[in-house]
Amino acid sequence: MPRLPAFEHPAAPSNDPPSNDPPMNSGLDTTTVLPYAGSRASTRTRWVRAWMVTAPIDVAALLAPLLLTQNYWRGTLANAALTVGFFAAGGLYRPRRHISILDELPSLGGRLLASGAMVAIIAALRHDSVPHVSGFVQGVAFSAGLVIVGRALNCRFVLLARKRRWVERNTIVVGGGPIGGELARLLRRHPQYGLRFVGAVDAPSRPRMGAVPLIGTIDDLEKLTDMLECEVLVIADPDCSESDLMESLLRPASSRCDLWAVPRLWGSRGQGGYPDHIGAIPIVKIGDTTLTGPRWRVKRASDVVFAVTALVVLSPLLLLCALATFLDGGHGVFFRQERIGRYGKPFHVIKFRSMRPEDEHESQTTWSIAHDQRVGPIGRFMRRTSLDELPQLWNILRGEMSVVGPRPERPYFVEKFSVEYPTYAMRHRVPVGLTGLAQVSGLRGDTPISDRARFDNYYVENWSLWLDIKIVLRTVSEVFRGGGG
Repeated sequence: MPRLPAFEHPAAPSNDPPSNDPPMNSGLDTTTVLPYAGSRASTRTRWVRAWMVTAPIDVAALLAPLLLTQNYWRGTLANAALTVGFFAAGGLYRPRRHISILDELPSLGGRLLASGAMVAIIAALRHDSVPHVSGFVQGVAFSAGLVIVGRALNCRFVLLARKRRWVERNTIVVGGGPIGGELARLLRRHPQYGLRFVGAVDAPSRPRMGAVPLIGTIDDLEKLTDMLECEVLVIADPDCSESDLMESLLRPASSRCDLWAVPRLWGSRGQGGYPDHIGAIPIVKIGDTTLTGPRWRVKRASDVVFAVTALVVLSPLLLLCALATFLDGGHGVFFRQERIGRYGKPFHVIKFRSMRPEDEHESQTTWSIAHDQRVGPIGRFMRRTSLDELPQLWNILRGEMSVVGPRPERPYFVEKFSVEYPTYAMRHRVPVGLTGLAQVSGLRGDTPISDRARFDNYYVENWSLWLDIKIVLRTVSEVFRGGGG
């Protein structure tokens, strides 16, 4: 089966220098494409992220009291760790377009006060000495002042770097209406937002000479993202349905960009954090729609740790399952079958054999064998308790699967469901999993594919390590209750 066109594995990066010439026969309006190379400094600083600068400054300021005295080193370390955690939870390490220390000050002050008070209370309980606690609180106050000063200097430095274009991100505005046109004008005139406007796209139905000249349509977004080395997409006022927009945004090249959006209800804002804007136009950062960067490395590391631990701890159970499978069906304990993984890449999944299909075609095209008479009592028990899935721990170690993710499916059904359900192929943005949100939510066996795809895509777009842990715990509960299919 050919790979899914929208989810082909990205090609290896070339060592050749990027060319400023648009691709031939691209069908794009290349006459309005702006030069996009940017300054030499901004090209070299594309890998830099906001937290890489801010977090070290905070840590240095919080640990500064140790230069004066080591009498309170335990409390100082605890306060530093707690404060950085509070800052991260409050979004103080996320990128912002409008930067001002006065905007950050209320959130900074509240979190500094909370972390300092918690550690001071613990210190007072452990040390029945007023001078000791007083000395520690003075160190906390000193470090808090340094954090605020460090943040203020950092804001000044970032603004300077943006204005001189040492740091900037190539940006495409999605929407060619009045809001999109105003954003384009603001980004061109004010480099302090750190976004370099390289063009706008919209639906074919919108005139190409509206508030801002368009360099292509939303269907061209993925090609333009690669061609213009775009790193940021700003959703303004596109003239298209949400489903068409999401289809373009979730393609591999587009999904790797940072995504910002202008709220449809002007003046609306979230309950957490503090609002951001570009020239008084409200703007919000959209969470990552795929697993890349540090989030992917955290997930992969947790997968390896889980798989190695499970293989060691469950080795006696794996041996018993292999022996039971041999006694039930003879030779051929393991069953290998082609499945579709991340970006539509095929691989062979490993399971304990629970039955023997008549031929390979039946194996690839039969949807459910839950009530097949060829499934013996041992195979039925292993399927009901999901013990037949345990050899997939080896697939996880190989990087073909993850502990948690959309369940892998056979090429025949992936092709079939991708045609019938537009959002089905989007679930292949992440590695397939040993278990998944859809499965622990009761969507196993003969359940609607549209429901499975919706749950799988929700998992991709709302991933967190805690969500993985919850799904694993619910899976263990299902296994003990015999809820497998």
